[in-house]
Amino acid sequence: MKKNVFVVILLVSTQLYSQKVLQIEECRRLALLHNKTVQIATENVKAARELKKATFTQFLPNFSANGTYTWNQKNLSLLSEDAMLPVGTKMIDGSFGFTADQISNKWTLMNGQPVPLDANNVPFNPKTSPDKIQWKSYALLPKSAMEFDIKNVVAGTIGFVQPVFMGGKILELYKISKYGENLALAQQESKTSELILEVDEAYWRVVSLENKVKLAKEYRTLITRLDSDISVMIEEGAATKAEKLKIRVKLNEADITVNKAEDGLSLSRMALNQLCGLEFNDIYSLADENLSQETTTRLIPVEQAIENRPEIKQLTQMEKIAKSNEKIMFSRFLPNIGLTGNYLISNPNMFDGYKNEFGGMFTVGVVANIPLFHFGDRFHTLNAAKSQHKMATLQLEESKEKIQLQIKQNNYKVTESRNKQAATLHNIEQAEENLRYATEGFNEGVITSTDLLGAQTAWLSAKSDNIDASIDVKLCNLYLAHSQGTLRNDANAK
Repeated sequence: MKKNVFVVILLVSTQLYSQKVLQIEECRRLALLHNKTVQIATENVKAARELKKATFTQFLPNFSANGTYTWNQKNLSLLSEDAMLPVGTKMIDGSFGFTADQISNKWTLMNGQPVPLDANNVPFNPKTSPDKIQWKSYALLPKSAMEFDIKNVVAGTIGFVQPVFMGGKILELYKISKYGENLALAQQESKTSELILEVDEAYWRVVSLENKVKLAKEYRTLITRLDSDISVMIEEGAATKAEKLKIRVKLNEADITVNKAEDGLSLSRMALNQLCGLEFNDIYSLADENLSQETTTRLIPVEQAIENRPEIKQLTQMEKIAKSNEKIMFSRFLPNIGLTGNYLISNPNMFDGYKNEFGGMFTVGVVANIPLFHFGDRFHTLNAAKSQHKMATLQLEESKEKIQLQIKQNNYKVTESRNKQAATLHNIEQAEENLRYATEGFNEGVITSTDLLGAQTAWLSAKSDNIDASIDVKLCNLYLAHSQGTLRNDANAK
C-alpha cells in the first residue's frame, strides 16, 4: 500500500512539474543569466571602464620616490701623497705673490729693477717661470685632509613629473579609452542580441516540433481508425487483405513519423534547456505552442535601424579609434614639455662642506623634448595610420549599405511568409473538407480506402505546411527585428 501511495505521489509531482509553462521572455532572461559569452562581454565592459579611468590619470602629476644604498671598497682621495704649499703674500690686487724676504733666490739689478736669480745665477721672470722660485717657507697639506669617506653612500629622491604639453597624445589616448568602453558596450549588446536570436530560434523550433508531434499522432489515430474499420469490413467480406496490408504500411509509416518527430523534439528541448541553463531532461510547456498569437514587427526608418545595430556601433567606435590613432602619430612630430619637481637627500653630502650626514635640497625644472630627425620613421607611421583610418571609414560605409539591404530583404520575407501562411490556411480548409467527404464516402462504400488514404495524406501535408508557414512568420519577424537592432526591445516578437 505504501509503495502504491509513493508511486501516485511521484506521478502527480512529475505531472505538475511538467506542466510548468515557459514564456519566451523567461527563456531569454534565463539564457542571459546563464550564457558564458554574455558574462565575458560584461567583464570586458568592466575592464574597458577601468582602463578609461587609468588613462585619465595621465593628465595628473606622477609622484615617485627612489632610494639607493652603495657600499664602496675604497674612499675618495684627491692627493696621492702629502703636499707642500709655498707660503706667500696676498698682494694689493688680491693675487698671490711674494716679497724678497719670502724667497731664497739671489737678486740682481737690471735697468734699475731688482730681478731674482735662479740656481744657476741666471735672471728670470717669476711670473712666467714660477718653478724657479725657491721658497723659504712651506705649508703642509696632508693627504688625509683631502680624503673623503664614500664607503657607505645613501641617497634618495622624491618628486613629481607633470605633463604640460605632449602634442595631444594624452588627450587622444583618453578618447581612445572612451571609445574602447563604447566598443565593449556595443560588443556586449551584439552578444546579447545574438544570444536572444539563438534562444528564439530554439524556442520556435521546439514549438514547431511539438505541433508536428501532435499532428503525427492525429494522423496515426486516423490511420488506426481506418485500420480498425478495414478489419471489420474484411470480416464482412466488404474489403480485401490487400487493402489491409496497404493500410498497415501507412500505419507503420505513421509510427515512424511519430518516433522521428518525438526524437527531434527531445533533441530540440535539450538544446533550448542548454541555452537557458536548465537540466537537459527537464520538460516544460511553452506558452506559444498553439501558435495562436500573431507576430508583428514594427518597421522603423532605415537610418534609425542602422544606428541601432550593434555592429554599426562597433565600427563607429573603431573608426573613431583609428582617427585618434592618426592624431597620435602626428603628435610624434611635436615637442613634449613637462614640469618636474624633486627633493634630493644624500649621506654624505657636500652642501656645506663634505659631511657624513644627511642633507638635501629642492629642485624645480622644465623638461622639453623636440624631435629633430628620425629617418622618415614618423612619416611612414603617420601615413599608415591615415590608411587605417580610411579603411575603418570604408568598412563602416560598406556595413551600412549591407544592413540597409538586409532590412529590405527581411521585410520582403515577412510579407512573403504571411502570404504563404494565408495560403496554407486556405489549403487546410480544402483538405479538411476533402477529408470529410472522403470519410463519408468511405463509410457509405462509394470511396475506396486508397482514396481515403490520399485525402488523409493531403490533410497531413496541408497541416504540416501550415505549421512550417506559421513558424516561418515568427522567424521572419525575428530576423527583421534583429536586422533593425530592436530584437532586445521587441518583447512581443513571437
